[in-house]
Amino acid sequence: MSHQPNQPIGIFDSGIGGLTVANAIMRVLPNEDLIYFGDTAHLPYGEKSADAIRYYALRIAKFMLERHCKMVVIACNSASSAAYRVLLEFFKGQALFVNVVDPLVEAVAARHFERVGVIATKATIQSGVYQQQLLHLQPGLDVRALATPLLVPMIEEGFVRNEVSQVVLESYLGHPDLAGIQALLLACTHYPLIKPEIEAFYQGSVEILDSTDVVALEAKRKLEAHNLLNDQRRHAHRFFISDYTPTFEQTTRIFCQEDILLEYYPMW
Repeated sequence: MSHQPNQPIGIFDSGIGGLTVANAIMRVLPNEDLIYFGDTAHLPYGEKSADAIRYYALRIAKFMLERHCKMVVIACNSASSAAYRVLLEFFKGQALFVNVVDPLVEAVAARHFERVGVIATKATIQSGVYQQQLLHLQPGLDVRALATPLLVPMIEEGFVRNEVSQVVLESYLGHPDLAGIQALLLACTHYPLIKPEIEAFYQGSVEILDSTDVVALEAKRKLEAHNLLNDQRRHAHRFFISDYTPTFEQTTRIFCQEDILLEYYPMW
């Protein structure tokens, strides 16, 4: 692998939820240029088969490498669970890869909780990746995993901080499987957008953890280890989506801390 520090970082997700990770990376690595791809044509990945997700991820990673990305961040838990190892093998040596599962698991294991909950899409929960990795690092940990499939489409449609999101969240968070937890892992990059509502539900009795900041710090660590940190501030970010509707343009204002232009790229 031969890269230069001024090459961009690629970030992809099934939609625009991965912009929460992009925001964190922009804060932690303000000199880096980003290329973001939201596969809105296949939203949400959490309802797709593992084979389909791997196919999408391979094609998008190829798109990133064709644009000379030095690093690819898989800003989607479903894709991280299904495709991370495949991408490492298929594109071996062509770029650095970061997923959103490993940094969060390591951060949680370091806290030595006794009972933790995990909420995510069906694909992520069914993969068992969080349960397996948490128990590998901390045997005996009581892990309560719950699929919450309504949350991604609810957030993508802009239903946050209102009566709809309150009813849906109360239904999920009040589930018996999550009773007695000390921490809750938001194992989907969309979920940080409703973190304040989740915190309000628990009123401080449960610690709420997400992957945004820990993933940004992991990206920084890997770039530092390979001498690829950019020291020239340019801000030539580009944001692509595979299917366009005015809704996505409006919803990006919820996800992103700055105004961005979404470019339609008909990959499929």
